[in-house]
Amino acid sequence: MFKKSDRNADRVIRHARVRKKIAGTPEMPRLCVYRSLNNIYAQVIDDSKGVTLAAASTLEKDVQELIKDANKTAAAKIVGKAIAERATKAGVKKVVFDRGGYVYTGRVAELAAGAREAGLEF
Repeated sequence: MFKKSDRNADRVIRHARVRKKIAGTPEMPRLCVYRSLNNIYAQVIDDSKGVTLAAASTLEKDVQELIKDANKTAAAKIVGKAIAERATKAGVKKVVFDRGGYVYTGRVAELAAGAREAGLEF
């Protein structure tokens, strides 16, 4: 009998494999993305201290006002711009991008594009 694979379990394995190689430093923190079915979340993390420097998601009230009529990919781009603005306020200009085991397309790519447009460097 064939067993249906758990896609999220596969993603967690991919994410763990990537996390072995990349880590956020104080000079270049990690921009981590989590994508649920309806929302997208982003955090800028300094892994050496274990501290979140900035965060943004589609669940925040100020972001929800901007994404009223937007689809999920447009909302991801707005979240990317919001995380970039908050990261620059925290003094971060360059980050290492952690796509969280997701394929770099669609909402994940749009979040990265929005962050680049707002001034973050990868």
